[in-house]
Amino acid sequence: MTTTSFTLLGLGAMGRALGTTALDAGHSVTVWNRTPGKAAQLTARGAVEAASVRDGLTASNVIAVCLYDHSSIHEVLDAEASLLEGKVLINLTTTTPAEARELAASANAYGAAYLDGAIMATPEMIGREQAVILYAGSKEVVDSQRALLDAWGSVTYEGDDAGLASLWDLAMLTGMYSMFTGFLHGVAMLQSASVSAGSYARRAVPFLAAMTELLGHSTEHLDNRDYSQPTQSLTWTTTLLETVERASREQDISPAPIEMLQVLIRRQIDAGYGNEDFDRIIESMR
Repeated sequence: MTTTSFTLLGLGAMGRALGTTALDAGHSVTVWNRTPGKAAQLTARGAVEAASVRDGLTASNVIAVCLYDHSSIHEVLDAEASLLEGKVLINLTTTTPAEARELAASANAYGAAYLDGAIMATPEMIGREQAVILYAGSKEVVDSQRALLDAWGSVTYEGDDAGLASLWDLAMLTGMYSMFTGFLHGVAMLQSASVSAGSYARRAVPFLAAMTELLGHSTEHLDNRDYSQPTQSLTWTTTLLETVERASREQDISPAPIEMLQVLIRRQIDAGYGNEDFDRIIESMR
């Protein structure tokens, strides 16, 4: 098996999971973290703790970064960026697409090959087949570091545009968080009548799972922006949601998630599209 010697900067929950999985797969890992005291779990498994960022960057030709946000990457790397020349930089920090592209340009300017990674998994999933990590940027890095990338999870390469992995990641997350918000709104409504969250979940989960099957049933109208054959019109939908709003207030629960949706709907109704399909609210987003 091909193994890699690399440096991991950032030992939060995800960083520790990445380091642990890499060590278990036989890779050599040097670690560094801004806050002391988080390396013990990894050094006990054979990792080497760097005393400084400079030491970490000089220890390996492959540098993996898993920090808090885009600005923290610059805070950690900028002072020592000249040491990146001739190295591989793999960013696993969540950033926006524009931020990922900026990091790629900065890395390339210092003579480093850049690969951006978006982790579609929790720390507990790292190393398992269910862990999907999206990559964009240097295909050569994907090929040369495949053993390391495979140790972390299923590899999906999105192309040489360094921002595409991030764009996919955040687009998936917005769907997830919107769904979770709706679920929690439903929990709050029923808890106001002394119905437990567990009781709601037992009914809601299979219902929501069935509804998600509709998401990919027909997407042609979203691409050609034709909403003239409604399954559910905006006028009908807004009337239904007004009822949900009233019911929420009756139960002394904030209807904020529904109000957000109503704003998108009413923009289209006010523009004269009330008889068109619910999916037309994407035009309010655009």
